[in-house]
Amino acid sequence: MPLKLDIVTPLARVYSDTIETVVLPTKDGEVGILPGHIPLITHIESGELQIIKDGKSTSIVVGDGFAQVVGDRVSVLAQRAIEEKIDEAAAENALKRAQEALANAETLHPAEVEHNESIVRFVVAQLGVKRRGR
Repeated sequence: MPLKLDIVTPLARVYSDTIETVVLPTKDGEVGILPGHIPLITHIESGELQIIKDGKSTSIVVGDGFAQVVGDRVSVLAQRAIEEKIDEAAAENALKRAQEALANAETLHPAEVEHNESIVRFVVAQLGVKRRGR
């Protein structure tokens, strides 16, 4: 019995397919979802979401959001998601800008600090996926 996975951002449906399993990056660590999983709603942390389909592993980098598991359907609603074509230079520039902003964290509103920390986690995950795929 397969899982139906949908990953949606405010801009687009990034992924929609039938899969074997998915590993979600959550605030409390990774959560593996197999067919027959109990119902679940969890906060997604910026990081690498791993998909197994036809015995092959695929990674999608997701930003903060939520995941819901109901029956054999997994829905991920994320602020950002990148499936392919990670631009390493652009990611490194984004990381540098976010780190520079965080260097002045004492002058930032707490929401700005949290936003920049989320960007750092998202970009680090992108770079990890990109560099591992070389």
